[in-house]
Amino acid sequence: MTITAPSAPPGFLPAEDPLRRTLHNEVHARPQARITMPALVLYVAVLNDDVSREQELRHLRLLPAQAQLAPEQMQGHFLRLQLDGFTVKWERHSEFTRYSLVCPLPPSMVSGSTTDEALLALLPLPPDWLRTIPGRTLAAIQLLMVHGDIADAPTSMAYAHTWFGDQPVVASLMGASSHSWAVTDFALRPSGFERVLVIGPEGTSETRAGRVSQRLLELETYRLMALRGLPIAKELGALLWQAENELADITTMLENKSVGDQQLLDTLVSLSARVERATAAHGYRFSATRAYEALVAQRIAQLHEQTIPGTQTIGEFMQRRLSPAMATVGSTAQRLSSLSERVSRASALLRTRVDIAAEAQNQQLLAKLTRGQELQLHLQTTVEGLSIAAISYYVISLLLYGAKAIKATGVPLNPELAAGVLIPVVLWGVWSATQRIHKSVARLTDKA
Repeated sequence: MTITAPSAPPGFLPAEDPLRRTLHNEVHARPQARITMPALVLYVAVLNDDVSREQELRHLRLLPAQAQLAPEQMQGHFLRLQLDGFTVKWERHSEFTRYSLVCPLPPSMVSGSTTDEALLALLPLPPDWLRTIPGRTLAAIQLLMVHGDIADAPTSMAYAHTWFGDQPVVASLMGASSHSWAVTDFALRPSGFERVLVIGPEGTSETRAGRVSQRLLELETYRLMALRGLPIAKELGALLWQAENELADITTMLENKSVGDQQLLDTLVSLSARVERATAAHGYRFSATRAYEALVAQRIAQLHEQTIPGTQTIGEFMQRRLSPAMATVGSTAQRLSSLSERVSRASALLRTRVDIAAEAQNQQLLAKLTRGQELQLHLQTTVEGLSIAAISYYVISLLLYGAKAIKATGVPLNPELAAGVLIPVVLWGVWSATQRIHKSVARLTDKA
């Protein structure tokens, strides 16, 4: 398909690059959320590796008054739907899709101690709409954003416990200007949701509330995506340990020359295939883990956390629990890469040994060929000598018969004496003819 670049207004700019507007508008691909507090943000992130946009479109059409939702509206990666009493935001990423539902929090629920079921009932969704979202649940969060006096730490902390009960919580005072609190227990509730509480003063702007919610929700999503490399790293531990021991044994056998080259080659090929298969299967996951870990660190830095006396900050808690997992994944990725390089080096050593052995065999073969050629030359010289003698014998015999014939005509001639006298001449003549033949063959060989 040929892409035609839109023409710039005449007299101002050259013709546009086909990607210019797409790249330019990427900054507007996911507009900043605007949330009026107090509010409930119901957030669900699902893995979408086996989910198409058509499936997600059909599911969004189940929402009230969205039956006519067009596929063109979902060609990008972001869609916000304004429904009666709440909004729905759909965002599709490379590995997951996020659904954010925002609705006002009634004054009767702001006091806390509200069940998950009561919060879910605030959203007039079709039956089982949340449960039937296409994909597999990655993260599910109930984010509550309420007003409060953040300067009064004991009162705010007591209020937070009305939402979390007796569970230990972590809390942060966010922003360089200390504009709000974020409190969570990082615990999955019976409904499958986590709960996060944001407390902000009266007058908190809609844009600030939107930024805070976005950073907190992304922080938890990226944390879980980063951790997806941990089970793989643990699973690969046994394989790497076994492969490293095999490689050590192969290197020892290679050094001691205790095993034939063919057996070593078969073992190395098998080991290399296993290592490369593991690299191909999990290399992307390890790279993605590093990328998501960097995003987690970035989002934590953007919170500009300050400590609330008596609690850990969200960043401290997360890094303390996340860092060992990320170190395990990083170590496993490094071991896998190092093992692949070591197998390659062992293969190169074996190839070198095989090449040297082959070269030695070639030298032996050449030496045998040289000795054979020398023997053939000696044999050829002997045969040539015999050939000269045989040819000379036949020539002298012919001369003897000729002399006898001449004598029979009455010419006084001794045939035997004549033949004997001609023997040296015949020998010289045959030898001379043989040498001329050799020279002719040599000239033809040089020309070839």
